[in-house]
Amino acid sequence: MTNQSEFSERFEFAKMLIREAGEIAHTYFKNRDSLTVKSKGLQDMASEADLNTEIHIKKQIADAFPADAFLGEETGITNFSEDQGIWVVDPIDGTQPFISGMSSWCVSIAFVKGNDLKFGMVFAPVRNELFAGGPDFPSTLNGAPMQKHPAKTLQQGIVGVGYSPRVVPAEFLPMFGRLLDAGGMFYREGSGALTLSYVAAGRLIGYIEPHINSWDCLGAIAVIRGAGLRTSDFLANEGLNKGNRVIAGNDDTYPALVSIYEGNS
Repeated sequence: MTNQSEFSERFEFAKMLIREAGEIAHTYFKNRDSLTVKSKGLQDMASEADLNTEIHIKKQIADAFPADAFLGEETGITNFSEDQGIWVVDPIDGTQPFISGMSSWCVSIAFVKGNDLKFGMVFAPVRNELFAGGPDFPSTLNGAPMQKHPAKTLQQGIVGVGYSPRVVPAEFLPMFGRLLDAGGMFYREGSGALTLSYVAAGRLIGYIEPHINSWDCLGAIAVIRGAGLRTSDFLANEGLNKGNRVIAGNDDTYPALVSIYEGNS
C-alpha cells in the first residue's frame, strides 16, 4: 500500500528525473538538424529524441520503483493492474515546435494511483521552467509559489485552446466560435502540457480542448489542481487509455468554459 510519504518520495524523484530528461532532450534539440524525423499521423511527428528520452525516463523509474506501471507516448503501457501506481509520460510534448526550432516544447510526467491523479510536473528546458504540484503538493514554478489569474470573466484574459486532428473541424469550430462570440481571446503554442501549465501559473485564465491524450495533459492537470484551480475529470470514462476532453480555469472562468464547450453560452 502506498502512503503519502511514498508519494513524496516519488514526487522528489520525479523533479530530479524530469530535469535530467529535459537535458537529454535539449541536447537533441541543439542538434536537431541531424535527427531522423518520422510521421506517426497527421500533424503527429516523432524522432529518436522522443524515443530515447522516454527510454531513459522509463528505465530510471523501473530501477527506482519496480512495482509501478508505466505509460509513455512512445513505448506504450506496461502490464498494469488497478492496485498499481502508474507513471504517465510524454518525453517531448510539442514535437512539431521542437523540430521547428521553437522553444514551446516540454517534458511531462504524472503519477496516478487508484484512478486518482497524485502529482505531476512539466519542464520546458529551453525556458528553464519547471512547473510541479498536485492535490497534496502545492504547485510551484522553479520552486516558487504561483499566483492565480484574477479574471472573473472570459473577457479579462486569454484562454488556451487545444486542437488535434482527432477531432474533426466541424466539431471544433462551433466551440471555437462560441468562445470568440463570448468576447474571449485564444492562445495556442503547440504543446498542451505547457499551455495548461500557464493556467496554473496565472498567465492564462483557462484552457479548453475537445480531446487530448493522457500523456499530453496529466502532468499539467496535476499542477493546475495543486494551484487550487479547477479542471474537468480527465480520468473519467477511461481517460487514461482513451484520452478525454480537458477544461481548466478558476472558480469563475471554469463554469463559463464548460458552457462554451457544451454550447450553452
